Amino acid sequence: MEESSRTPPRTDTAHRPARRRFPGLPSQIAYARRFVARQLAASPEQTTATLLTSELATNAITHSASGRATGKFEVCVQHAPGWARVEVRDLGSTTESPQPQHRDPYDTAEHGRGLDLVEALSSKWGTEPRRDGRGRQVWFELVWDGDDRDADRPE
Repeated sequence: MEESSRTPPRTDTAHRPARRRFPGLPSQIAYARRFVARQLAASPEQTTATLLTSELATNAITHSASGRATGKFEVCVQHAPGWARVEVRDLGSTTESPQPQHRDPYDTAEHGRGLDLVEALSSKWGTEPRRDGRGRQVWFELVWDGDDRDADRPE
């Protein structure tokens, strides 16, 4: 797991977290991406955030109870100038905590690279049990420098 020396933003500069719940269906992954894209519209890391959200949402419906008939997953986005955190909360599974596969770049398998991407492209990421005890959340943070267009964005 990559660590960043940057600490989360002070609450007076952070935007209020945005949350949305989605049915645990493959068709909903596109809606989760759009939700994150809207939240981070002014961020230079919008494309990276939507890609990584897609990977985590796919994992949620593929490897957890979120992908069952009545399953669901939730996406939470928090951001401040120069920083964003996206959490994908699922309904959990009986398997171990998610881990990157560290696959050979020449391996042609179609699956198993999602967390490798999250690890490679995020500033920091992790997984932990949900606070409500109903599954887990996998999250990533992105940090960027330069002109923060986010600073003037209305909530």
